[in-house]
Amino acid sequence: MDEIFKRRSIRQYLDKEVEDEKVEKLLKAGMAAPSAGNEQPWHFIVIKDRKHLDRLSEIHPYASMLKEAPLAVAVCADLNEQKYEGFWVQDCSAAAENILLEAVNLDLGAVWLGVYPAEKRVKDIKEFLELPENVVPLSIISVGYPAGDKPESDRFKPERVHYENW
Repeated sequence: MDEIFKRRSIRQYLDKEVEDEKVEKLLKAGMAAPSAGNEQPWHFIVIKDRKHLDRLSEIHPYASMLKEAPLAVAVCADLNEQKYEGFWVQDCSAAAENILLEAVNLDLGAVWLGVYPAEKRVKDIKEFLELPENVVPLSIISVGYPAGDKPESDRFKPERVHYENW
């Protein structure tokens, strides 16, 4: 469970490729996420090509770190796989979080770049990644070896906890 508390948004990376074995572990972690009715609507696009990463950093307004990241994973949903309409957002969010946690386990750094529900981002990234009409990008996860340490922080706030009712 240490990964939960060690996870930080890492935006600076070493100039070092992420090994294929680690990429596969990230994807397996994503696919191990829970989903509504076990529908597993996710698809993942692994992006390693420098030109593609650079272009994504231009398309997404908050993705400048992709200019130095060796890897990105786009987390997408196939709407044709929905058993329970709209729950794909939760399903793919759980998959994305699993990838972020596995990145910590593998001594990698990562950051979640939101795409959905920002309509222009969805449209532009969908077009760039050549996604079919029924596939929607939820997020892009920038991944690499951290270029420094980012300390853990205690985010627990007892005043945000309520029992039985507000």
